[in-house]
Amino acid sequence: MKIMIVDDEVIIRNGLCTVIDWKELGLDLIPPAASAEEALERIPDEKPNILLTDIRMTGMDGIELMKEVKRMLPDTEVIILSGFDDFAYVQQALRGGVTDYLLKTSRPEEIIKAALKAKQNILDKRELLKQELRQRNELNRQTLMKLLNGGKEDASADELNTINEWLRKQDGQSNDDGVFSMRVVIVSASGWGDKRFEGLLIGAVDNIMSELLTCMTLPDKERLIVVLREEAGASDEASLAREMKRIGQILKCETFAALGRSVGGCEQLSASFAEADRIYSFKGLIGSSGLFSSEHLRSRTGGRTLCSEQEEAELSALLMSNDATGLRHWTNQTVRAQVEDPAATPSTLQAYLHSVVIAGHRWLERTRTGESAGELGAQSAVVYDWGGRPEDEVFRSLSAIMAAYHQSVDRSRFAYIRKATDYIREHLDQPLSLQQVAGFVHSNPNHFSEVFKRETGMTYLEFVTQERMRKAAELLHSTPIKVADIANRVGYADIKYFTQQFKKHTGKTPSEYRQSPKEAER
Repeated sequence: MKIMIVDDEVIIRNGLCTVIDWKELGLDLIPPAASAEEALERIPDEKPNILLTDIRMTGMDGIELMKEVKRMLPDTEVIILSGFDDFAYVQQALRGGVTDYLLKTSRPEEIIKAALKAKQNILDKRELLKQELRQRNELNRQTLMKLLNGGKEDASADELNTINEWLRKQDGQSNDDGVFSMRVVIVSASGWGDKRFEGLLIGAVDNIMSELLTCMTLPDKERLIVVLREEAGASDEASLAREMKRIGQILKCETFAALGRSVGGCEQLSASFAEADRIYSFKGLIGSSGLFSSEHLRSRTGGRTLCSEQEEAELSALLMSNDATGLRHWTNQTVRAQVEDPAATPSTLQAYLHSVVIAGHRWLERTRTGESAGELGAQSAVVYDWGGRPEDEVFRSLSAIMAAYHQSVDRSRFAYIRKATDYIREHLDQPLSLQQVAGFVHSNPNHFSEVFKRETGMTYLEFVTQERMRKAAELLHSTPIKVADIANRVGYADIKYFTQQFKKHTGKTPSEYRQSPKEAER
């Protein structure tokens, strides 16, 4: 805050400059002026906040000086120095808005009090202006957010005019006759590590963008909504991209910006916002940093939405084996392939990720039985949050499913028999020797065979055959798959042998069974 002393008497002028430690009061002393004319010449450039002036001077007096200063800088505080016989002048000064007046014989502490009073007046005015500005900006932002979300019908004509005028003046100039357009940019930033700093980072981006660009900003959780003002026909995406890169360099972070279309008025901002919001939803698919427009989405026609039978079989094997490392590797590889698909969209990727988790739940449904079903279902329930890396979210869901199954199985007396029967059901299309399955559950084949029969009531071979026939019967009634293909799916390369075994088990050939009512299934 700056103070200027004006007096045509050199002794008083120099005395006021030296007797008081102005810097200690938080004031910067501008070199004093020897006349009102000199002061008026310098004031437009030096812009003092406080003027301490003699009331009677050769040429222009203090009253005239005060009037001219108030005309140029209305917020300047003026303190008048007067003599004993200057009462008429003092009355004029008070009517003109003088902050205080002092006798030239005043002690230094009285001058200090007057200066501090003037300083506090300035601070109070500034704080009041800040509060008014905050309130006005908040109202404008509320109206602007309403417009962005398509609520222009709810905005009054005065509100629309206020927003237009606010946008018009964002470069600090009135420019009433200027023609401009607007567009919405949605910005996010990352790279400071700890999530606790995300708010600070987006706040820092907000501050720098407000300095570098003619814009308004609306913080929106982890991102920033920016309304750019552009001179008509002057849109320059390359320039904006450079500014975003510059912000990243200043803050040592990465910025992602989704650019909406250019529109002619605030009534159309919702269209620009909707486009920017759609582009923003592709974050992670089109990149994690840079400036992106609708051109970058042109080839995004949609990727896969369902996991394949092979992927489901691989997943089932991993869940059965309780191999967390293998499950993590498979999930990373499978999901990343879909994320990097140049045709993928957020909706198709979401559908695919959901299908992978559903495949895990289907496996869990196939392997659980009896009263444990409800408990396992509760343990495997997962709340999806795709805010992070999608492969991490999928892995957490699948891990919960795998843990639920193995924790349930491990509570039973002969857990390895339960695991063996589930393994058999999942691999009916493959050769299933007793030695192979016993090896899977780390058991001696002879001991395994004995316990298996005691626990299931069937020999190992009887159980495998029963499960193959059950699966074949299910496929015959639920699908149009050819009998030969069904035979392969349940582990029979020889269709004749399969037909013999199926008839022996059900009393009907596969074709007869397919034609029979479903209640005939055993």
